[in-house]
Amino acid sequence: MNLTEEQLTATLAGRRIGFPVHYFPEVDSTNIRAWRLAMADAPEGTAVVADSQSRGKGRLNRAWQSPPGVNIYTSLVLRPRIEPAAAPQLTLVAGVAVAELLTGYHPPGVTIKWPNDVLIGGKKVCGILTEMKSTAAGIDFIILGIGINVNTGRGDFEPALRETATSLKIVTGTGFDRREVISDLFSRLEKWYSVFLARGFPGVRETWLHYADILGRPIRVVFKEDSSCGVVTGIDDDGTLVMQDARGGYRRVVAGDVYLLKG
Repeated sequence: MNLTEEQLTATLAGRRIGFPVHYFPEVDSTNIRAWRLAMADAPEGTAVVADSQSRGKGRLNRAWQSPPGVNIYTSLVLRPRIEPAAAPQLTLVAGVAVAELLTGYHPPGVTIKWPNDVLIGGKKVCGILTEMKSTAAGIDFIILGIGINVNTGRGDFEPALRETATSLKIVTGTGFDRREVISDLFSRLEKWYSVFLARGFPGVRETWLHYADILGRPIRVVFKEDSSCGVVTGIDDDGTLVMQDARGGYRRVVAGDVYLLKG
């Protein structure tokens, strides 16, 4: 089913998260459009939804494949009263919301990959990107961008991605109404965002660990030219991953790509 602004507005009217909604058949990037709206004083909860993106953005300046008519590309304007240092935790909060959303459609093996991916059966189905504008007084706004592969067919992925990416349709054999999935996504984001605002990341931590399934697992962390290995011992209340290296020392992982190792 094609998306329209009228249908999305009717579906999302009155929501704390997801309204007002701005729909575009094609944009450069929903994060870019949401940033512009935030700069123009768009209220918290404002959503941008696009049918396709020409410059979809991933973490570390990577591109996000954004074909038309099949997936969800959305960004939200958030204005939380938190310290700027806590802003990256919203990526983890969004991961929990997306994992819970996907689990509701009964695919096997929904997991979160720290810090910003959601996987099904070990293949990427969702990417999350947060960007922040702050001043000396604190956070001005945060843009929370989410891309979910919903109805992409296996042949629709670029050849380089076919072994590492998947979609709800591929794993369930069923197509989905994207408007219903968007509505469900915003409901779950509102739920977990409210928990986060009330209790901080500790209110989300146990659910994140449940979906991450990473405790006690050996990992390799790659950040720029640096690579290190260890066993995950936990995640701090600030969302920092903690691992123990081969010498018994502990390291807090603030940034990088995490790969599970066979152990």
